[in-house]
Amino acid sequence: MQLFPYDRTAAVQYAHLWAYGRNPRFYDYEQIGGDCTNFASQCLYAGARVMDYTPTYGWYYRDANDKSPAWTGVVYLYNFLTRTYLSPGPVARDTSSFELEPGDIIQLSFDGVRWSHSPVVVAAGVPRSYDNILVAAHSYDADYRPLSTYEFKSVRFLHVFGVYKA
Repeated sequence: MQLFPYDRTAAVQYAHLWAYGRNPRFYDYEQIGGDCTNFASQCLYAGARVMDYTPTYGWYYRDANDKSPAWTGVVYLYNFLTRTYLSPGPVARDTSSFELEPGDIIQLSFDGVRWSHSPVVVAAGVPRSYDNILVAAHSYDADYRPLSTYEFKSVRFLHVFGVYKA
């Protein structure tokens, strides 16, 4: 298994294209719990171009009823991206806001207990601040939305450092 570069440009272009719309190739989970992590996964896939079809612990989407928990679940996506074993797909590490780059993932907890939102970074100004970290997201559809405009209790930043491919 080799580590390849993550195509941040492709991930961000996808985010801009579909931030206020829905790609018909993917089910819209908005009415059944939210579409944010589905959208984040689509952006990640645009930058990775590979899925991990491992049942339960992989990261894949075939159709609305045949997808991994990590494709649409905030905590499951975190667990997949930060895994310590080798498997196909994007990999990330927890980082600070200062290391964020376009194409990275932010996860928010609005109540300080459960992680419930996964916006995608589309721009990160220098110096980094919540005002100039801009995101795209579904569920709360947005593009170029400053992180500072969200009201959250906890935040975690995931820097995608590559893509494992067989």
